[in-house]
Amino acid sequence: MKILGICGSPREESNTRFYLRQTLSEFETQGAQTEIILLRDLNIRGCKGCYGCVKAKKCVIEDDFGIVFEKMMEADGILFGSPVYHSSITSELKAVLDRAGFSGRWYSNEMKGKEDSYEWKGTVFSGKVVAPVTVARRAGQNFAFAQILLWATCNDCIVAGSTYWNVGVAGKGGTVNADEDEEGIGIMKHLASNMTHIIRCLKRETEV
Repeated sequence: MKILGICGSPREESNTRFYLRQTLSEFETQGAQTEIILLRDLNIRGCKGCYGCVKAKKCVIEDDFGIVFEKMMEADGILFGSPVYHSSITSELKAVLDRAGFSGRWYSNEMKGKEDSYEWKGTVFSGKVVAPVTVARRAGQNFAFAQILLWATCNDCIVAGSTYWNVGVAGKGGTVNADEDEEGIGIMKHLASNMTHIIRCLKRETEV
């Protein structure tokens, strides 16, 4: 079982990174192989809408996106983490989601003429278990959380939940104090248990 955490925070040590680490640590106790990608360390530009991926079957922009895309395709489960900036996910994570969504769809499908209807064959993310993790000092969680959910449900993923929304409350005055959010930490750990259960059930079905 491979679980990938993608951290969209531009800060070196961030609250978002803390929550993702808590979740990934819980996965590890259940025997999963985990990895976290810090987008702040990579050079990834936004989608140009060039549709070059339709023919190339991959994103044609040459930067670090390909590294992330390959790891996303290999993973059984993906956690997308972001702090809330003006009720939205960060530009770093948005760039990854936009390009992954385009590339992943045209990897498995062909573009049709404007008069033809699509019968989608899925995407490279079909059947992967996905969950959002958003962090805010006070408010704005709903919109950022929904952005990730909308991406996941559009890309044929299976969304996992927890005992509450997977949100962390931290960062007042710019502090890195997620370790004080006991309820949030518990939510993240339970999320890992739910995702593990779903992935194991899916794997059993494919083995039958």
